Amino acid sequence: MPETTIIRSWKAPIALAVFTVLYALLVLVAARGGESTFRLSTQTDVIKLADLVVPVGATTTGILVLLVLLTAGSAYLVRSSGRSPLWVTVTYVLLVVVGFLTWAAAGAAIPVVGLLAGSLTLAVPLIYGALGGVIGERVGVVNIAIEGQLLAGAFTAAVVSTVTGQPLLGLVAAMVAGVLVAAILAVFAIRYLVDQVIVGVVLNVLVTGLTSFLFSQVLQPNAATLNQPPRFDRIPIPLLSDIPVLGPVLFRQTIIVYVMYIVVAAVFFGMFRTRWGLRLRAVGEHPQAADTVGIKVNATRFWNVLLAGAIAGLGGTVFTIGNGIAFNKEMTAGAGFIALAAVIFGQWNPIRATLAALLFGFASNLQNTLSVIGAPVPSEFMLMVPYVVTIFVVAGVVGKSRAPAASGKPYIKG
Repeated sequence: MPETTIIRSWKAPIALAVFTVLYALLVLVAARGGESTFRLSTQTDVIKLADLVVPVGATTTGILVLLVLLTAGSAYLVRSSGRSPLWVTVTYVLLVVVGFLTWAAAGAAIPVVGLLAGSLTLAVPLIYGALGGVIGERVGVVNIAIEGQLLAGAFTAAVVSTVTGQPLLGLVAAMVAGVLVAAILAVFAIRYLVDQVIVGVVLNVLVTGLTSFLFSQVLQPNAATLNQPPRFDRIPIPLLSDIPVLGPVLFRQTIIVYVMYIVVAAVFFGMFRTRWGLRLRAVGEHPQAADTVGIKVNATRFWNVLLAGAIAGLGGTVFTIGNGIAFNKEMTAGAGFIALAAVIFGQWNPIRATLAALLFGFASNLQNTLSVIGAPVPSEFMLMVPYVVTIFVVAGVVGKSRAPAASGKPYIKG
């Protein structure tokens, strides 16, 4: 019998080894003493948990030992089976986060519920944008215009909800605005075969300029009547909202967050368990083969790009009616591009892209929390971390990362 050739990739063990050395330098060279406190409950919780107090030195050193063992285990698994399982990397990341928080919070207290709740709030528009990006690329269209769709959704939601006094109508209007931006992308990219990246960039600039102009010329002079959006109230779900730690984070949210839970589950189920998802993935991977079995490739791409735009536009509502904030120029602040990074980080999978967006939200909120407790960590460093991790992911360190084969390629029927 022919021998089986094992292809080994040492990228993961090498990356883990590098981060282990960096972590060791942090906790050994810049060692901190005392204790770190993790507050697990808030004053309004029905079930209150006692604060978790841990010794900094012993905890960070113990985690360092575990990181060394995980790195060695990853190397052993690559040597024996050719690959390092994903659970090794996930466990490693969780340990690094706990160790870093313990080190940074020496002599202070970290409000765990507030940290997680703030992370989810910052991640919500990224999740909506990432889902729009996943759908677009899975069907073969690179949706660079997520930033424009988020901004259009934020602007339209603010104006419509202010005029009508109904935030639900603002929600619908934001989806329509996202669809309109996506329709321009679809027409030029699919019908006229214009480079998708160029169209997306132009749309981002167009929406930014248009909303900035309307803000200066229309909204500012009439702020009281056009730019005072109401906000969605938080709706605690009975029983679930009383679960310690997770309850206040996940189940004391606005309708926008609850809709997000449904959209994430629906997109994942639809993409991998329905005929719609099968056709979508077929068009994005091999449009010629899809065409031969009767699937209308360009029509499938067009309607799914519109769906992606509606989801991204919905995400834009977080910036205005989601928090009761008036619209301002460029208030999305590059969230669409971070969502694109989450798409790549999540390997074009809805669940993984959602987790990647949560990581970005966590890193963004962590720098705020560390500033409040006076941790000796530059805020710029914390903002840099997700992008560094994304570079490693794109390079294939964490795992195989391959875009759909036909993504970005126009289809011309032969």
